[in-house]
Amino acid sequence: MQISSRLSIAIHILACIETFKDEHKVTSDFLAGSVHVNPVVIRRLLSQLKAAGIVDVARGTGGAGIVKPLQEITMLDIYRAVDCVENGELFHFHEDPNPECPVGRNIHAVLDGRLDRVQQAMENEMQRITMAEIIAETKELIRSQA
Repeated sequence: MQISSRLSIAIHILACIETFKDEHKVTSDFLAGSVHVNPVVIRRLLSQLKAAGIVDVARGTGGAGIVKPLQEITMLDIYRAVDCVENGELFHFHEDPNPECPVGRNIHAVLDGRLDRVQQAMENEMQRITMAEIIAETKELIRSQA
């Protein structure tokens, strides 16, 4: 299983908004062309990013803009904004381990804390990565390819 692609798409959206803000009206159609998804997917994610206070979206063909400083937007902020996992839990434990089996009866006790620690480690690392870093590296790659 993988984390939903909503995280990578949302980061792609923010990188496009910042990269093209002075050259293009950054609309959902424009963003969909870069991401290669339906504009409805983009609009849904923009709505979630707006609710999280990360972007503002002008109605109609007004376009989108980032409203929070890039240094203050972390990968974790985006991850949480676009609901990448159900109920905030990265790992979904299988529903009904057999209580008659000695492993089934004890597997939650063995794994629950470990899975929580793995998720916490991932979230701690995501908290360290800012959109400023991601966009700076993206722009550097674009420059080096020109």
